[in-house]
Amino acid sequence: MEYRPVRISDIIRDINKDIYLPAIQREFVWSTGQIERLFDSVMTDFPIGSFLYWRLEERNKGEWPIYEFIRDFDQEHPHNPPASLTGINKDITLVLDGQQRIASLFIGLLGSYRYFYYRWRKARLYLDLLKPQAHDEDNPEELTFGFSFREDDSPVGTEPQLWYPAGEILNHPDAEDAKNAMEEKLNPFSADQQRAARTMLGNLHARIHTIPICNFYEERSQDYEKVLQIFVRANSAGEQLGYSDLLLSTATAKWENLDAREEIHNFTDNLNGIGQGYGFGKDFVLKSCLYLTENLPVQYKVKNFTRKNLRQIEENWENIKWSLTTTVQILASFGFARKNILAHMALLPIALYIMRRGNRSFDTSSSNDDAVSRESIRKWFVVSTLKGAFGGSSDTTLSRLRDLLHKEDTASSFPAVALYQSLGIEPRFNEDEINQILEYKYGQKATYLVLSLLYPNRAWSQEKYHVDHIFPKHEFGRPALKKRNYDGAKIDEYIKKCDALANLELLTATENRLKSGQPFDTWLRERDGDFKNRHLIPELQNYGMDDFEEFWDKRALLIRKKLAAQIE
Repeated sequence: MEYRPVRISDIIRDINKDIYLPAIQREFVWSTGQIERLFDSVMTDFPIGSFLYWRLEERNKGEWPIYEFIRDFDQEHPHNPPASLTGINKDITLVLDGQQRIASLFIGLLGSYRYFYYRWRKARLYLDLLKPQAHDEDNPEELTFGFSFREDDSPVGTEPQLWYPAGEILNHPDAEDAKNAMEEKLNPFSADQQRAARTMLGNLHARIHTIPICNFYEERSQDYEKVLQIFVRANSAGEQLGYSDLLLSTATAKWENLDAREEIHNFTDNLNGIGQGYGFGKDFVLKSCLYLTENLPVQYKVKNFTRKNLRQIEENWENIKWSLTTTVQILASFGFARKNILAHMALLPIALYIMRRGNRSFDTSSSNDDAVSRESIRKWFVVSTLKGAFGGSSDTTLSRLRDLLHKEDTASSFPAVALYQSLGIEPRFNEDEINQILEYKYGQKATYLVLSLLYPNRAWSQEKYHVDHIFPKHEFGRPALKKRNYDGAKIDEYIKKCDALANLELLTATENRLKSGQPFDTWLRERDGDFKNRHLIPELQNYGMDDFEEFWDKRALLIRKKLAAQIE
C-alpha cells in the first residue's frame, strides 16, 4: 500500500468540496479535550495516524448516500447534513478511516464546538502564544502546548496570556504575515514574551501550511462490498464500530421512499426525549425493526439486513415507530426512565403486544381492559427485569416470546402469565431473591423498580414519584450520630442501613418537597390515617432516631411479606 503525504491546510481546503463522508461512518463523537490533544500532537511532532480514502468515481456518486463534515459541532444536534453534489462533475473522496481526526482539524481550525457544562457554551479553539512548552513525562496526558476551547480570548488568572484563534493561521499563507498581523496585540508584552509568541506562531504555521504531517492511502475499487470490508477492518482497532453505523448506510441505500439515516436518527432522538429522558441508541431501534417486523430473524447481524428485509422494515416503519413510542410513553407514565431501566430488550415484547393489539389510544385509554393491561405490563416489566430474564442469550428468549405473542389473543389483556411461563420465572420472589433485593441502595437503577412493586395502587400516569429516605439522610452523618452518644458499632450499622431499601419510600414530588429534611417522627404525626398502610410503615411506640434499627428490621419484614406474595 502506498501512502502519500499531505498538509493539513490542503485537507481543510478540500473538506466538503472534494472530501466527504460515506453513510457507513459513525457520527462525530470526540470531546473538546480529544481535539485539543490532537492539535497538541501536531505541534509536538507526534504521529496522528494515517487516513484511508475511497475515491468514488463520478458515475457512481448517486449510488451511495454521502454526508458533509460538520464545521460547527453542536452536542444537541450532532447529525451530519447530507451532501449536495449538484454541479460537482468529478470523482470525489470519501473518508473510510480518520473521520474523527479530520473532523477535529476542521472544527478546530474553521468551526466551533457547542457543549453543555452547567450552561450551553459555544467555543472555538485557541492557542496561548505565551504558554511555555511543558512536557511532563510523568503525566503524558498533560498538554505540552496551550490549546484550549474557549468562548473568547479573555485571559483567566494572573499569568501572562495571549490567546490566538487557531484557525486564524489559515488566513496567512506566509508565516511572517501571521506574525505581522499580531504586532498590535504583542506590544503590551516584554521583548522575551514577544519573541516566544512569534516563535509559537511560526511553529503553528509550519505544521498547518508547510510540513506534510498527514499521510493517506486511497482505495480506488468501485466494489462496494470490498470497500465495506476494508472499512470494517480499518475501524476494528479504533473506537468500537457499532453495527448501526454500517446498517444505517445499507438501509439508507436500500429504502425506496425514506432516508433511513434521518428517520432513525430523528426517531431515536424523539424516543429519548419522552418523559424524564432515556438513553436508547440506534442499535436498539434497528434491533426493534427486526423484532417488530413479521417473519424477520431476531439476531442483530449485518447479514439479516438484506435488501428484501429492509424493504419489509420500511413498509412497517410507521407501525414500528408508533408501537415503540407508545411503549416508552407507558413506561414514562410509570416513572421509568434512563435512570432506572436496566434491560432495554424487555421493551420489545411489550411493543409487539401493543402493535398486535392495534389500539392507537392504548396508552391514554380509560377503558377498564386497557387500564388492567397497562398495570399488568408494569408488573411484568419490573419482575422480569429484576429476575434478569433478559440477560445472557436474550435472542433466544426474545424469539420465544415473539412466537408466543403471535399465537396469543392480543385483543384481550396483556398475557403476563403466559410470558412468565415462557421465561421460566415465577411472578413472586423467593427468599434468596428477597435477601438480595433488601440490599439494594438509594441511587441504584433497580431500587425504583422494586419500590414500584410495593405501591400497587399509585396514580402512575398522574404523578411523578421520588425515591425518598424515610429517616432523612442528613441525620446519618457520623458527627451527628456521635452527638447521640452511639458507639462505633451502632454508628456503622446506622450508616449501612440509611441508604438501604427498608429506609426508602416513594413520595410524590409535592410530598417530597414538603417533607424536605424533617425528622420522620415529626413528619409522621401530620400524615393521614392511611399513610402507614400505603408506605408499609410498621407499628412502633416511637419513630425517633433511637428507634431506627427496630423500624428498619420491622419494615424489612413487611417488605419481605409483600414481595413473597403472589404478584399476579
